[in-house]
Amino acid sequence: MIRDLDKTELALLVGVPVLIAFGFILPQWVVNYIQVSLGTGLVALGVMIQMRAGLVSFGQGLYFCIGGYTAGMAGKFLGVSDFIVLILLGLLASLLVSAVLGILIRRYREIFFAMLTLAISMILFGMLSSSEELGSTDGFNLLPPTYLGWAPKSEIAGHVLYIATVLPVTFCAFLLNRFLRSPIGFVNEAIRENELRVEYLGTSAHTAVHITYMIAAAVSSIGGVLWALSLGHVDPEMTNWTTSGQFVFIAILSGTGSIIAPLVGTFLLEILRVYAVDISPNTWQMILGTVMLLIIIFLPKGLWSLVERKRNRKNSHQSDLSANVLGE
Repeated sequence: MIRDLDKTELALLVGVPVLIAFGFILPQWVVNYIQVSLGTGLVALGVMIQMRAGLVSFGQGLYFCIGGYTAGMAGKFLGVSDFIVLILLGLLASLLVSAVLGILIRRYREIFFAMLTLAISMILFGMLSSSEELGSTDGFNLLPPTYLGWAPKSEIAGHVLYIATVLPVTFCAFLLNRFLRSPIGFVNEAIRENELRVEYLGTSAHTAVHITYMIAAAVSSIGGVLWALSLGHVDPEMTNWTTSGQFVFIAILSGTGSIIAPLVGTFLLEILRVYAVDISPNTWQMILGTVMLLIIIFLPKGLWSLVERKRNRKNSHQSDLSANVLGE
């Protein structure tokens, strides 16, 4: 079975114990940023798999917010706090919404797709901001999570939640990697290059886009649940255009070459923001913008292209050695 795993999947499996070990070794503030970035990293993954089809979603915060608010409302109104149940509820809510909205959105491409997703997410932002029952612009707090009826003591609750965050994120990343290697994953790449030829070959581009949109919504909602539980709070800013823009920023910063890239890129962005705010509290956005500009100019395929370049050089060097041996 291990032979069927590619390098990305092996790296994900190796990364699980490494990340869990980090939770006990690294300073708590670093662990907190890793935990938060794992949740937002899933949303960036949702953006990334759509970019593989040539689609850029500026409204992915919609499903990030749906996941978080579903978990929050389940606790606020129903008293549900079980970790697994909250994830399942967030997943179900996102699938229902994306199944309906996907019927409309799957017909659009390029700037029209981007603006339509943005418009829908801002509708939810307006609704939540004016809802007094849900805390209006301030949002509300979540109940501490439980695990199949077990409520860990406060001394270990943070470690348990951290481990519980690592596992579903790794599992989702593993499944998304398989999705990109599936027929629909390859169809998405063909849609990005020439959608008309895809239709001529007898494959429905609308169906492929709709499925991809729903999968991106599902992982984004899981990320929203994990993020909300990590912070213990939700508010309408989760679906604001600035939040959705951050996920696009991460996808561009990281590149679309690997499932691992957005997860790493999310953490790097969190650390960059921390130091940018510390260096220049009033103009930290300029630092992020400058970094973004430099990456677009010098690394148009994202930070992961550095890994690919190193891998290509290694393969080229091995090919040259083999050619020299055969020549002798």
